[in-house]
Amino acid sequence: MTLYDCRLRRRAIKIGIDTFACDGGKSGIGVYLHQLLKRHPRSGDRLELFGWEFDRFAFAESAEDLEFIGQGARTGTFANSLWHMVSYPEFARTQGYAVCFFPAANKRIPRRSPCPTVGTVHDLAAYRGPRSNREHLGAILRMLLPDSLRNLDRVIAVSEWVKGELVEVAKVEESRIEVIPDGVDLDAFHPRPRNEESAVLIQPFSFRRPYILYVSRIDHPVKNHAGLIEAFGIFKARTKHPHRLVLAGADRKGSEAVKRLAAKSPYRNDIFFTGHFPLKNLPELYAGADLVVVPSRYEGFGMGALEAMASGVPVACARAASLPEVADQAALYFESGDSEDMADRMVTLTTDRETYKECRRRGLERAQTFSWDKTAERTFRILRDASGK
Repeated sequence: MTLYDCRLRRRAIKIGIDTFACDGGKSGIGVYLHQLLKRHPRSGDRLELFGWEFDRFAFAESAEDLEFIGQGARTGTFANSLWHMVSYPEFARTQGYAVCFFPAANKRIPRRSPCPTVGTVHDLAAYRGPRSNREHLGAILRMLLPDSLRNLDRVIAVSEWVKGELVEVAKVEESRIEVIPDGVDLDAFHPRPRNEESAVLIQPFSFRRPYILYVSRIDHPVKNHAGLIEAFGIFKARTKHPHRLVLAGADRKGSEAVKRLAAKSPYRNDIFFTGHFPLKNLPELYAGADLVVVPSRYEGFGMGALEAMASGVPVACARAASLPEVADQAALYFESGDSEDMADRMVTLTTDRETYKECRRRGLERAQTFSWDKTAERTFRILRDASGK
């Protein structure tokens, strides 16, 4: 063993990682944690995951020899929150963590901890917009979460927009916040050859080309599927183009209203809901699209725009929240509440070939600036710094 190896061993620490509210690895936050675990530095530090028992194998493929400490099989927001408030402090003390990491800090964190804590905040949508936004947390959590965020030793914000929200809404000291953007997996999301096939076959789906794509859970009104469906109708009426609209994402709050609106559209036969879509097949779905529209009224980061750009697909997105920060000059923008404006951008990208090619080129360049390797390196550095060891 070298002297360097000995020093690494002496400095090794035990890091606890909370998997609660990571949705079994299937949500955006689940992907975030998966990417970090895949890239954690082999410095001798010991990572130990803890969460509900049904998460035991959710991140097993992320990295070898990860330990998981199950905390029962209860479900629901209340049980989850109660565990963090009542059981977590003694659990963390017993496990002897040097630092604990909360990848879903905007959803679940303890009010107190026997060891230093670091949490990542992906958005504060539960404190913005109409009541339907705020119901995502529940009354007690909405009261407790800002105070709990202020108790974290370090806070990671996924965008400058979220950092501003943390300072303004949660009153977190700016000096304790570090902005670390999400990355994109360029090995998965990249341009693919466009053959002459009239359909993209992704079992059990068959998507007829050309199609316009929006990847997001159906969460009304935050994700603004209703505005996109209206804009799609305007686009179809103006252009008579054969494009279809593919809405890929699981049903969440308000999805019934969105589907009722789609059913009333004169172009309802060209609107396709996939339901929950397998993450492993998303790159192929993106790559087959003519363009991607991101109409959200609120996005803490805007992963849909980034994955589309990395796939070589032009993006039209709302001038809202963090979306301009992520897409920068690579997208065409519209006002999220203006369906006519949204339709204008869709018309431009399907009729103006030079604009189409320029958006595609700029998108590919922009995507290259985001890296999961950098995200993981900076995140684990903060965890070690927070531990004080």
